[in-house]
Amino acid sequence: MTTVSESVFQPDTFQPETLFDLDSEHAVDALIRRAVELRASDLFFMTEERAVAIAVRRFGVVTPISRVSREQGRRLISHIKALAGMNIAEARRPLDGRWIWGAGEEQVELRVNCIATLFGSDLTMRLWSRETGLIPLDELGLAASDLRKVNSMLQRPSGLILVTGPTGAGKTTTLYACLETLRDGSRKINTLEDPVEFAIPGIRQSQVRADLGVDYPELLRNILRQAPDVIMIGEIRDSSTAATAVRAANSGHLVLSTLHAPRAAGALQSMFALNANPYFLSSCLLGVVAQRLVRTLCRACRRAYDVGHSDEIAETVALFETEAPSTVFAPGEGCVSCQGSGYSGRTGLFEVLGFNTELRRLTARMAVSREIHQAAVDNGMVDFRKSAMLKVSQGLTNIEDLLRDVPAECLGLED
Repeated sequence: MTTVSESVFQPDTFQPETLFDLDSEHAVDALIRRAVELRASDLFFMTEERAVAIAVRRFGVVTPISRVSREQGRRLISHIKALAGMNIAEARRPLDGRWIWGAGEEQVELRVNCIATLFGSDLTMRLWSRETGLIPLDELGLAASDLRKVNSMLQRPSGLILVTGPTGAGKTTTLYACLETLRDGSRKINTLEDPVEFAIPGIRQSQVRADLGVDYPELLRNILRQAPDVIMIGEIRDSSTAATAVRAANSGHLVLSTLHAPRAAGALQSMFALNANPYFLSSCLLGVVAQRLVRTLCRACRRAYDVGHSDEIAETVALFETEAPSTVFAPGEGCVSCQGSGYSGRTGLFEVLGFNTELRRLTARMAVSREIHQAAVDNGMVDFRKSAMLKVSQGLTNIEDLLRDVPAECLGLED
């Protein structure tokens, strides 16, 4: 069993003594303020045998910030549950809630989830700054050619656009950016989300309520009766949703959705696995946007290396053959600009698969993803490998982070 001394979550930036003398309200406020200062995406309360570890996810990496006693941790979790409109007496069932922290321009929307674990309740808060707002499509990190492809897809009156990637890859951010591009008042836009993460004026947003029997298939069937021009589906999870989405895309609607698949070509295999009709899928699919997130180096303190001066770096760069630059960058020791981390944020790596006659033919006959991927590259698709080296050559990220955040198969480093 894990004890205090054995835990990997040792505080390093926010000493717990600063919380001991605070009541729950002020302690929670201090922790959220620290998470906002660090530009964290998540704040975690993890109950262990003798303590509660508190950590943040910052630029995709979990970092411990504090540690409190089990009793104080229990009080903090109960206080957050009450603020988020959750049942503080329920400790066995998973609970969801949300609340707004701060005031004025400093407002942060918090999405809260609490589950039971071995030693007690664990609580996670997803942070969304209202001051930051939605990220425009042209600021996601898409290459110029990929941005043109996506904008071209969005101008089509009907069809299906899929955004793929693992959990935490920024798929919802990309969908919201697409909706912002489409939100010009000329088309009625409806969304199905679980949950609604950000309220967008002028868009009709509906939330899945599984507890009431209102799941994705049920909600999608009813939204089609609302006569929308554009439908955004938070995620295609089952065969019923996949079939209805394809049917809607083939009947005059522009449909956008997310799907779990490692690469752009893999999205087709995922749709086939959900029993999507290959002929109807090939006729309506406009394109697939696959994405991953990597940390960006702090421009104020990053360090440049000549590849030829280090055998180890040269060997790593050689994995990418002639695509790699002769000079690469690495994170610095940290500075005021990056709060000592060496990183300033995250950017996206993308594969944007646009469809032509050959790719539709391969889809209709359910070709394997490797064949579809090669046909897409031959048709000019910038794959993850080239997208990654473009970011390295621009000094935005380093190869070590790429190898940590992106599977080797996506970078073309495995057969």
